[in-house]
Amino acid sequence: MRSPTVLRVNEIFPTIQGEARWTGTPATFIRLQGCPVGCSWCDTKHTWPVNEKKKITVGEMLAKIDPAPNWAEMSVADVAAVVRSMKPRHFVITGGEPCTYDLLTLTANLKTLGTVQVETSGTHEIKAVPGTWVTVSPKIGMAGGLKVRGDAMQRADEIKFPVETAEDIKRLEELLARHPANGRLVWLQPVSQDDEATELCVRACMTRRWSLSIQTHKYAGVR
Repeated sequence: MRSPTVLRVNEIFPTIQGEARWTGTPATFIRLQGCPVGCSWCDTKHTWPVNEKKKITVGEMLAKIDPAPNWAEMSVADVAAVVRSMKPRHFVITGGEPCTYDLLTLTANLKTLGTVQVETSGTHEIKAVPGTWVTVSPKIGMAGGLKVRGDAMQRADEIKFPVETAEDIKRLEELLARHPANGRLVWLQPVSQDDEATELCVRACMTRRWSLSIQTHKYAGVR
């Protein structure tokens, strides 16, 4: 796990949170570089590699519009200074896999400015201050070979599970049998807004009293 005060940042931008509990909330996204999980359908694969040759200045990173594997090295103080100038006061730390970093210092700083959310695959220890809203999107059987951690599942405020086939729903049921949700929100999210996946999710939500998460930011045409 890297230094808690030095971060590799792919992008920082204001938008609308489009998924799960905070859907529709104006948010400032902080997207960190680096992910070893290896989801085949990931829509941010440009955040996977940490290539020193792709290091750019903070100004260049903030000016980015299109997805790219370029990143800037920033201190927590640098990040706080940047987001302080942005209007949304709900902060989403995502990636990549943000929990490859120690997030205690970052989440403590952001919490003085607003609400804080971490989006993670559940494959790493979650180091974030109490009061951080943790969205665990469990990634089971991915190419990186990492296991979903029991402590990550217990730390979750909500569980958001990507669904492509009926087998995915079965995997979630098996995971929840080992690590019960205990009243926490469980969301099914169709992969790539696929019609068949969406139908699967709707049916499962209706029979299991789970909830449906649609990537509304994509329909709204925002990042």
